[in-house]
Amino acid sequence: MEFFEQMNHWHWLTLGLLLLAGELLGTAGYFLWIGLSAVAVGALYAVIPLSWQMQWISFAVFSLFTTWLWWRYQHKKDMSSDAKRALNQKEKQLIGQTSRLEEDIHAGSCRIVLGDTTWSAKSAVNLSKGTMVRVVSIDGIVLTIEPVDK
Repeated sequence: MEFFEQMNHWHWLTLGLLLLAGELLGTAGYFLWIGLSAVAVGALYAVIPLSWQMQWISFAVFSLFTTWLWWRYQHKKDMSSDAKRALNQKEKQLIGQTSRLEEDIHAGSCRIVLGDTTWSAKSAVNLSKGTMVRVVSIDGIVLTIEPVDK
């Protein structure tokens, strides 16, 4: 306990700078927010006298708050990025692919062969056997197809 009572703002600033330097080693942000929180506690303690318990509570609150803010920002960024990405999302990779129909289909639901798999599909128009079709959108696991214009 005596160690904690002897801490001053320079200890917090030093801890914060050490954590920020550690972040340069590539910890993916783990030390960034904790280091900034330690610097904030050091700056606060330089202005306002705080007990050692209040210093650690402030450090915990700052760390949790800054980490939460970063998580919210990064989560929104990741969600918008995932919506644009087609890697490992088979259904998005199918849009734009073409196939030749193996049977006549009537407007509405049908099945088509695309690659090595058969898929549920729907078409707004009747299509005859041998017609080249393109996947234009996907709703769940149902492909929307339309004839390829020549």
